[in-house]
Amino acid sequence: MSRDASSTSLSDRLSRPGRRALLGLGTAGLLGLSGCGFQPLYGRTGPAGGAASAELSAIEVALIPDRAGQLMRRALQQRLWIGGQSSPRYTLTAFPTFGIEQEGIRPDGLPTRTRWIVTTNWWLTTNGVPPQPVANGTEQALDAFDLPDNQFFAADAAREAMLARLVDQMAEDIVTRLAVRFRGQDAG
Repeated sequence: MSRDASSTSLSDRLSRPGRRALLGLGTAGLLGLSGCGFQPLYGRTGPAGGAASAELSAIEVALIPDRAGQLMRRALQQRLWIGGQSSPRYTLTAFPTFGIEQEGIRPDGLPTRTRWIVTTNWWLTTNGVPPQPVANGTEQALDAFDLPDNQFFAADAAREAMLARLVDQMAEDIVTRLAVRFRGQDAG
């Protein structure tokens, strides 16, 4: 094979950026963000941590029924109590509802793919008497999985993985909205 016919010629290697160049650009970009006042939304910003992080750790998550609710409650707790839980001043109540659509119908009428749509209504209240509303919202996400022929364990595993992804997405969306709300109170 000649030099001209090789898959990676010298001119190709010179025109593509190397790994070190990309790493340098990424590092420069991160340093540039720190200079413009960029701060994590609900992470720690100093030795005492951010106000949003402190407020998030003071949220108690109410029980959510069913297996999907248990998974969502655990995912919310893991995201809210990153630095450990302080005494709860708020209660987060969430109710996920699931819709299922069959897709990819075979000639015999059986589906080959199932799409799940989860809608979660949630609200945050104070723990005072009477409880005062702080925030509320509705989050929605969708995901799908294939239904393989005569592979019941594969279908169950695919459904469980899809449910875990949906629950994680819902928890991430709710915590992000709460963090933005608390961050706005801190700034305002």
